[in-house]
Amino acid sequence: MSLASGYDRKVPTLSITSIIAIALLSGAPQLPPVVEPVIAMETAGAPTAAPEQGTQATVPPSIDGAEVPSQPSDPQKPVGPVAPVAAEKDIIIVTANQGPPKGDPIAVVNEVSFGAVQSVDKAIIAPVAYGYRDGLPAPIRDAMHNFLNNLDEPIVFVNFLLQFKIGKAVETVGRFAINSTIGIAGLFDVAKKHPINLPRRPNGLADTLGYYGVGPGPYLFLPIFGSTTVRDLLGRVVDLSLLPATVGKPFTNPIVSAAKGTLSSIDDRVENDVILTRIQESGNPYAAMREYYLMKRQAEIDVLKGKRPDANIDLNELEFLDSLPAPAKQPPAAKPQ
Repeated sequence: MSLASGYDRKVPTLSITSIIAIALLSGAPQLPPVVEPVIAMETAGAPTAAPEQGTQATVPPSIDGAEVPSQPSDPQKPVGPVAPVAAEKDIIIVTANQGPPKGDPIAVVNEVSFGAVQSVDKAIIAPVAYGYRDGLPAPIRDAMHNFLNNLDEPIVFVNFLLQFKIGKAVETVGRFAINSTIGIAGLFDVAKKHPINLPRRPNGLADTLGYYGVGPGPYLFLPIFGSTTVRDLLGRVVDLSLLPATVGKPFTNPIVSAAKGTLSSIDDRVENDVILTRIQESGNPYAAMREYYLMKRQAEIDVLKGKRPDANIDLNELEFLDSLPAPAKQPPAAKPQ
């Protein structure tokens, strides 16, 4: 047996694992500590704090003086510092002016006109209307209201004919005849009472145009007419000219026409005082007025088309009309001792 062969049998071959183990047991230079991974937790609405500098992981006991680096529990997580989750940043949204509202292309001009009319209303029209309401007895105000409505019955009749609503046109003629005679020139609305039961139905050329599908067109606010649209303005001008053209005197007299228009404006101001007050007290009176007028006019046309039973508007449905709290109830007065 040769010496070489005997040596090969007694000395085992050193593997790579054995070499590493011998190096560790012989006091090899220590490996640098590994920083424990910091997992940032994102909280709702609050930024995540960044880890403090110099934070290190706890090193397990060394083996024969050599420290063994700790390993993360999840092999997929990276070793070393982990960037914290970025804090949610405040987002600033910049909106640009999109132009005038839909259906109101000259809103800037309309708002100026609206502001001027409101100033005149507070200074002149409203005080006159309140004086008319509080100074005259209710029966006299009602008689004047009936008289003005009766003067408009020929306009209602013509437009029911244009809409081919022959039955309602005949009823309108009956109302006008009864109230103009038995009702003493329309001062008393006898026709609407039992047993006749012929209620008043407002109508006009603007309603006829809307009935046949003509759109309202741009919204306008004019000093004399107030809220209107291109369609309604055209229809109203024709309606006002119908009575002088068909009846003649005295309605061809400008003074008579102006007096009728003034009385109608005061009567309308008193009738709509609650709605106008709500609009004026809203956060955006101009937008509230526009919304109410357009919704009311559409409701009146829908009544003609049979889509709804009446044209009453729930003010709580208006977007721009702020809800006002109900008046607080006053505590009962203490009884005298």
